[in-house]
Amino acid sequence: MKGIIIYKGKYGATRQYALWLGTILNIPAVIAGSETADQLNQYDYIILGSSIYIGKLQLRKWIRRHQDLLIKKQLFLYLVAGTPASEKEKLQEYITTNISAEIRTRCNLFFLPGKLEFKKLSLPDKILLSIGSRLAKGGDESIVTKDYNDVKKEHLSEIINMVTKLSRVPVT
Repeated sequence: MKGIIIYKGKYGATRQYALWLGTILNIPAVIAGSETADQLNQYDYIILGSSIYIGKLQLRKWIRRHQDLLIKKQLFLYLVAGTPASEKEKLQEYITTNISAEIRTRCNLFFLPGKLEFKKLSLPDKILLSIGSRLAKGGDESIVTKDYNDVKKEHLSEIINMVTKLSRVPVT
């Protein structure tokens, strides 16, 4: 079976996961919008990768625009967020508010940890993050604005196992 990775992120974590997956599964990884519908029709399965920004999937508009094609494919979706894996309700809310039920039921879902490099954020993002931190954490701005990087290859093991199992793809 032939596969492709379509991804969209904001600060690099989603791209890094896509590149690792592409290398391991020996499939192309392309930024959303740089592909054509004819190209997508060639593939049996699609791995979608999206970061979450202010509760919205970066890939949500792309998914809506390609929904008719996507419902015919085997789908895998990984989401990259600063939201901890323990906050399952919040993570599930991202899915239900951003993706139609038709697509949700066809996706194998994976939540991957991201990173934050506060100095690399745009000024509007720094302001939004600081305000959100104060509101959400009772004024302790350091909780959200402290740098972290939990983007690691080993977080991909579950998605790699599922893709290879369901699509019979050899891993390199």
